[in-house]
Amino acid sequence: MRSGTSIGANVRESKNAESKPDFIHKLGIALKESDETEYWLEILYETEYISKPFFNSIIADNNELTALLTSIIKSTKNNK
Repeated sequence: MRSGTSIGANVRESKNAESKPDFIHKLGIALKESDETEYWLEILYETEYISKPFFNSIIADNNELTALLTSIIKSTKNNK
């Protein structure tokens, strides 16, 4: 729960970044938290704490979020 909610907190914090490098840094942290969330979701699935349909749904959402964060970071770096 902590890594999953940290994604949103870091994205929110990036909105008030002091500079482009700070913005990129905060979104980079969100991206790392997204990766950690994927790890915990895999653990929950492998230990049968969550069902396969739920895992597939939430991991797809996380993958979309990861792709979006990656795209924003790359485009921001290219527009420096």
